[in-house]
Amino acid sequence: MKEITSTQNPYVKDLLKLQEKSRERKKKGLFIIEGKREISLAIAANYKFDTVLYLEGLISEQEVLHLFNDNINRIQISKEVYQKLAYRDSTEGIIAVTKSKNFSLENIIFERENPLILVAEGVEKPGNIGALLRTADAANIDAVFIANPKSDVYNANIIRSSVGCVFTNQIAVGTSEEIITFLQDNNIKIYATTLQNSNEYYKENYTEASAIVVGTEANGLTEAFREKATQNINIPMQGKIDSMNVSVAAAIVLFEAKRQRKFKL
Repeated sequence: MKEITSTQNPYVKDLLKLQEKSRERKKKGLFIIEGKREISLAIAANYKFDTVLYLEGLISEQEVLHLFNDNINRIQISKEVYQKLAYRDSTEGIIAVTKSKNFSLENIIFERENPLILVAEGVEKPGNIGALLRTADAANIDAVFIANPKSDVYNANIIRSSVGCVFTNQIAVGTSEEIITFLQDNNIKIYATTLQNSNEYYKENYTEASAIVVGTEANGLTEAFREKATQNINIPMQGKIDSMNVSVAAAIVLFEAKRQRKFKL
């Protein structure tokens, strides 16, 4: 077991780059997970780990070994180093350097004949992506596709705001055109949330293989999804504004789909 006490340690500086820069994460094929719950979810999802760093006093070596095993490369760090590396305010005392997975559409496997998928196109804010992943987990859907991503899925804020649901969802990343082709090739109906040429969301039947597509409040969906959709859908607004947060909109439609599937319309 090693020990690092200085914030000027070269390895600590490398980890800060990994935490802050998407390019560095992609280059090294590594990212950082912080917190026992998030690490436990990643373990359950069969992620592989490079190194675990821990602060004695907040978490013991025995607790670390309970999460992992004797073979994990582990480093005990000082309070100063932990505070330098920790992204969150909470202090669980454990940080894992983790190997990235490939989010290719080719890796998607459906266990059900009528999968329910959430597609998020061009969503920029990491907090919104995290919230969408939490919604997808809550609804226990089959996959989340991120089209034209603006943020790296392993962004620390996405991991935090998703409360680890980055690891509980089956995720694929691609261009809008790639995702549309995948959906069409797999006979999955596309329901695009947009005001143009749309029908109220609750009037549609989502009991067959379906993809619910959401975009940003500012820009909405691209023409590609609007034109290729099986049906455009909208959520009727009853107040003064004409839109809502993307994760809220996704939740409304996804849980309507789940309701229909429960009662087999």
